[in-house]
Amino acid sequence: MRAFAAVAEHLHFRDAAAAIGTSQPALSGALAALEEVLGVVLVERTTRKVLLTSAGERIAVRARAVLEAMGDLQDEAEAARAPFTGVLRLGVIPTVAPYLLPNVLRLVHGTYPDLELQVHEEQTASLLEGLAAGRLDLLLLAVPLAAPGVVELPLFDEDFVLVTPGDHWLAGRADLPRETLRELDLLLLDEGHCLRDQALDVCREAGRTQGAVATTSAAGLSTLVQLVAGGLGVTLLPRTAVTVETGRSADLATGYFAHPAPSRRIALAMRAGTARAEEFEAFASALRDALAPLPVRFAC
Repeated sequence: MRAFAAVAEHLHFRDAAAAIGTSQPALSGALAALEEVLGVVLVERTTRKVLLTSAGERIAVRARAVLEAMGDLQDEAEAARAPFTGVLRLGVIPTVAPYLLPNVLRLVHGTYPDLELQVHEEQTASLLEGLAAGRLDLLLLAVPLAAPGVVELPLFDEDFVLVTPGDHWLAGRADLPRETLRELDLLLLDEGHCLRDQALDVCREAGRTQGAVATTSAAGLSTLVQLVAGGLGVTLLPRTAVTVETGRSADLATGYFAHPAPSRRIALAMRAGTARAEEFEAFASALRDALAPLPVRFAC
């Protein structure tokens, strides 16, 4: 059934086999066995592409539901056996992963040695899809998500910091009004990054239109700050990223906003009704303690 679900998703035998960690012959054999048991043809195989039959399309929906239910059953059994054991599939957004994962890994290795942590760095939309499908167990990302069936466990709030070229007229300021953002050449991450949307929200609050933002963008924060160092504009970084990213170049400076500074909230997110809810809540509490050295404000 897992083989069929993978083929239905990828419509490609090689990609489907890779997705579930098996060989193409083994996948083909499993699919043929399922067709024999059900007594229907699920897939049309040609030399160029793979298509689902009408029966295959209907059964694919049921197969996903069955696999998800089996995953919940396994989670229930694992949680009942012992907390903080087995596999924890943690999804993390790219603007959090490099700066918080060292603390997360130290916590897991030092406090939960029987927990097998698997980390997946993806953008928010992909993480939420993975959580809903059961591919991921827990997410570490910016909130609010406004996603049905998802419970948020707040960790902390962190301010945004203005990063400028070293000789910029705002470099070193500690009392920047938000209105300063109205006229600056602001560089942002590419579409799809939640940090881009958060930065645009800050700009709108400052009275700036989206069309006034610089057209240059980057796929990651490291590239973004190098563009700033090269004089193409300024950008906003979350406070946890400042030390790492500005340390890459001597041509960068920072400016801090006057209180209340624009900020974002970072949280863990889990499926509503997960069998591991108590375990994940305890993990959130321990993670807050592990993150205590960071320049952030901790959520209650």
